[in-house]
Amino acid sequence: MKAERFILAAALIAGASYVFADRFDTTTSLMLLWKGAGVALLALWCAVMARETDGWLIAAVMAAGAAGDVLREAAGLSAGAAAFFVGHLVAIWLYLRNWRPVRSGSQKAVAIGLAIATPVIAWLLTRSIDVTFYASALGTMAAAAWASRFPRHRGGIGAVLFVASDLLIFARMGPLAGSAWTGFLIWPLYFAGQALIATGVVNTLRKGRPMTELQGL
Repeated sequence: MKAERFILAAALIAGASYVFADRFDTTTSLMLLWKGAGVALLALWCAVMARETDGWLIAAVMAAGAAGDVLREAAGLSAGAAAFFVGHLVAIWLYLRNWRPVRSGSQKAVAIGLAIATPVIAWLLTRSIDVTFYASALGTMAAAAWASRFPRHRGGIGAVLFVASDLLIFARMGPLAGSAWTGFLIWPLYFAGQALIATGVVNTLRKGRPMTELQGL
């Protein structure tokens, strides 16, 4: 197995297995390592695969996500959100660099809906200006991913899963506070989203297909 395949496999195993972490009696440091490992290894895989600026940008997006995963547990929600916010800004830059020149009306509608609905729902759930400000970047990131040249069945859907995961976190700050079932969904949605985003972007960059081919994806 080539090194990059091993790294990707390790990332998927680490990220997928973390959903069972709370069933084990582990130390805080081990839990932090376990939580950060999945997306950190995705970042490493993206870096190994990088051959151009866009490749390094998606690696930076994943690195910011890994930092957010760890900081959220080690330093609190605000510190983690700050790292994710930086990652969203880098992702928006990446997607704008890879804008899809031709989009259907439905594709435009989905992108606009993500950009607007995400902060609106965040506000309704939390009534927090800080959360809504963060959600504006989150929604813009998802909208840009949907409108980019990267395949929507990976990058676009992945960004939507990321939004869904964060909205559940916001819901736990408000109407779903104390709800146990949300905890079973937040991590799987988040990690699946990150994995789809990383593989969708990297595989498209690796194939180096021209823009005209990507318009039909």
